[in-house]
Amino acid sequence: MDTNKILCLMPVIFLCLSLESYVSFGGDTISVNQSLSGNQTIVSAAGVFQLGFFTPRNSSNYYIAIWYKRVSQLTTIWVANREKPIRDIYSSVLKISDGNLVLFNESQVPIWSTNISSTNSTSVVAVLLDDGNLVLRDGPNSSTILLYLWQSFDHPAHNWIPGSKLSFNKRTNQSQRFTSWKSLDDPAPGLFSLELDPSETNQIIIVWNRSIQYWKSGSWDEQRESFSLVPEMTMLSSYNLSFSYFSNENESYFIYSFYNSSTITQNIMDVSGQIKVSTWLDDSKEWSLHYAQARKQCEVYAFCGAFGICNDKSIQFCNCLTGFEPTSQEDWNQQVYPGGCARKSKLECENAVGNGREDQFVENPRIGFPTNPQHATANNIMGCKLICLKNCSCSAYAYDNNNGCLIWTGDLFNLQQLGEDDDEVKTLHIRLAYSEFSSPTNKKKLIIVAVAVSSGLVLLGLTMFIIKRRWRTTIISTNPTENSLMAFGYKDLQKATNNFSETEKLGKGGFGSVFKGTFPDGSLIAVKKLEGINQGEKQFRTEVSIVGVIDHVNLIRLRGFCSEGSRKLLAYDYLPNGSLDKHLFHAKDSQVLDWKTRYQIALGAARGLAYLHDKCRDTIIHCDIKPENILLDADFCPKVADFRLAKLVGREFSRVLTTLRGTMGYLAPEWISGQAITPKADVYSYGMMLLEIVSGRRNFQVQHSEDEGTAFFPATVAIQVSTEGGDVLSLLDSRLNGNVNVEELSRICTVACWCIQDDEIQRPTMSQVVQILEGVLEVSQPPIPRFLQA
Repeated sequence: MDTNKILCLMPVIFLCLSLESYVSFGGDTISVNQSLSGNQTIVSAAGVFQLGFFTPRNSSNYYIAIWYKRVSQLTTIWVANREKPIRDIYSSVLKISDGNLVLFNESQVPIWSTNISSTNSTSVVAVLLDDGNLVLRDGPNSSTILLYLWQSFDHPAHNWIPGSKLSFNKRTNQSQRFTSWKSLDDPAPGLFSLELDPSETNQIIIVWNRSIQYWKSGSWDEQRESFSLVPEMTMLSSYNLSFSYFSNENESYFIYSFYNSSTITQNIMDVSGQIKVSTWLDDSKEWSLHYAQARKQCEVYAFCGAFGICNDKSIQFCNCLTGFEPTSQEDWNQQVYPGGCARKSKLECENAVGNGREDQFVENPRIGFPTNPQHATANNIMGCKLICLKNCSCSAYAYDNNNGCLIWTGDLFNLQQLGEDDDEVKTLHIRLAYSEFSSPTNKKKLIIVAVAVSSGLVLLGLTMFIIKRRWRTTIISTNPTENSLMAFGYKDLQKATNNFSETEKLGKGGFGSVFKGTFPDGSLIAVKKLEGINQGEKQFRTEVSIVGVIDHVNLIRLRGFCSEGSRKLLAYDYLPNGSLDKHLFHAKDSQVLDWKTRYQIALGAARGLAYLHDKCRDTIIHCDIKPENILLDADFCPKVADFRLAKLVGREFSRVLTTLRGTMGYLAPEWISGQAITPKADVYSYGMMLLEIVSGRRNFQVQHSEDEGTAFFPATVAIQVSTEGGDVLSLLDSRLNGNVNVEELSRICTVACWCIQDDEIQRPTMSQVVQILEGVLEVSQPPIPRFLQA
C-alpha cells in the first residue's frame, strides 16, 4: 500500500481506536436465547445506561456492572458480583437460567444470581431501563413495576441515583443500605453505609461497620424541602431537584429526581465514609462536587482504623500513633486506612512483672480521646497509670481534674489530632512495650515521633532550623540573594522598626500590626508582627510555607521571618504606595488613580492569581482577595499580599473542604453553602474587586445621592453589560470625568460579571481572565447572576 493511501486511512484508523471497546447487543434486553460475555453489553432504550463486564482502575478482576453511557469517565452505579469477581470475561457468561439472571464464572460455576422462583422460565427476560434499573420480568411486555420479578433498585450498591429508593421496611425492621466500596479498586462492600434511621425514619444516617452511627441529616422538612442539618441541599434547588419522603404502614422511603431529565447526578456512599453529591458537566468532562457529608474527613468514625490518628489539617489524613505502624503499607499508599495500625513491639504485660521490663507509656498531647472510655477510681495521674498498668488489656489512660481517671482497653478507635487553635488541651498516654524504650536510640526516636504527631510541624520546623543555622551569623551584615529567605533575630527587627514605634506603624488588622523598618544599609521593609499565641502561630506557619516559596512580580516577596518563642514576625518588601483600597476609597481628588493605572493594577493582580492557581507545585487558593490585600509599589505595580488564610490543594485534587474564611462582600456562594472550594472562589472575589476598581467605591456602599440612588452596584453593572447598547460609561468612577478607554471599560465590566456567576463552572479561570484583559481572548455577553436578579 503506498504512502498516500496510508495517510488517507490514518483518520479512519484513529477513529476506530478511539471508539469504546464495548460491543452492544443493539438492545436493552437479555432473553432466554441470549447471553453476554467478553466486551458485549446491553444499553438502555434511550442510551442513558450500559451494562456489561468492567474492571476497576488498578485491578485485574472483572465484575458485572451498570454505568453511565453518556459520561466519558467510567462511573458505575451498580455492581452485581461485588464479593465474587471473575478473571476471564470471555469464558464467563451472564444469561437467563431457570428463570433467573445468572453469572457463570470461567469454570461455568454460578457465582451470582437474581435468586428468585419463576413459574415460567421460558419467557423471563432481563431489561436495562433508562432510570438505571435492571429488572427481571415475565415476558417482554410486562412493563409495570408490579410485574417485576426482581429489580436491581431493591439491591443497591454504593450509588443512590435519581428514581431509586432509600427505604426502611417496617414489617421486617430492615433498612435498605447503600454501602461504600472496600477501596477505589475493590467494589466489595466496605465499612460505611447510608440508610434510614430505624428510630426516626424521616432522617438519613451514615453508619460505620453496621453498628456505629456517626452522621445524621436531621429531620426532613417538607416545606423547605431539605434536611434540618444539611442546609447545602438548598443549593440544589437551582438544578430543579425534587426530593420527596413517603411513609405508609409497610415502609418509609426517600426518593429524588430532576425536572430536567438530562441532568446526570449521583449520590455516592464514598470509600472516604462521606456521602458525596455530584453533577456531571459535559463542557469540562468532569464531576462537579456540590457537597460532602460528613463535612470534615475526621468526622468519619474510625476513618484511620485502630490506633490511627486523623488530622484534617494535614495533607495525609492518617498517621499511626507513636510505636505503631500501618497494618498494610500497601493499603496506606493507596489512601485506604480502615485497616489501621499495629504495634511494632508486642506488650510484655504479665511476663514482665518483677524483672524490670514493665510496659511503659508515651505522652500524646492534643489528641481527641478515642471512643468508649472507662472510668476508674484514682486520686492522681500516678494512680491512674498504675490502674492501667495492672490491666493487661489496658491500652491507654488519661487523667484530668474534670473527668478524673479514664482508661481504654483493646483497640483505640476515632483518635483525632487537635490543632493549636483548639480550646481543649488533652493528653493521652499510650501503652508501649518496654523494648520500645530500652535503648537510648529507641527512646530518642519515641520522643521525636511523639513531637511530630502532636504538632504536625516537623517539616516546617526542620526547614526553619536549617534556614536559621545558615543565616545566623549573616543576618544583617550581608545582602541576601534575590530569592533567599532570611531568619532575623527579634532584636534586629526591633531595632529596624525603632522598637515598633507608633510613628512607624503602617496599619493594624485582626492578625496584628505592620511597621515600617529600615536596615543599616538603608533598605526598607514592612514588618508584620503577629499577635495572639495560637492564631499568630497558625498564620505564621501559613505565610512562611506559602509566600516563602513563591516568586512572581505580582506577588508580595517575603524577605525573612523571626521565630523566637511566642514572637512571630514576618518581613516583607516595603511598598511605598500602600494598599489599593486607600487609593480607591480614601484618596483626595488630586490622588485619584487614572484609568490606565487601574487597568494595569487589575491585569497585574490577575497575573499574580493565575500564577498561584496554575504555576506553583501545589495550587494555592488565596481565599481573601480584596483591595486591602493588593499592595502597590513605587510604580503602582500590584502585589497580591496577605496569605494568612490561603489553602494549598494538591494537583491530584480539584477542590478542598475547609472552614469559612475571607471577607463578607467578596465571598463566593460556595463558601456560604459549606461546599468544597476550588480556585474559582478567588475568581469570584477578584470579580467583585474589579467592580470596585471601576466605580471607585465599595460594592455594598449605600448611596444617598438622588442621581446614584441606592441600587446594589454589581446588579447595576450586570444589567448594563447584558443590555444591548448598555451605557458602561455610567458605571465609571465620576472622579475620572469620563477619561477612559471605553473598549477596556466594557471588557473589564464584562469579565467581572463572568467572574461573579453563581455557578463556579461558568466563571473563567484566572489564566483566562488574563487573556481577556490582554485582549487575546474574546468574551461573550454574560448572563445576570441569579443572586443579582433577586
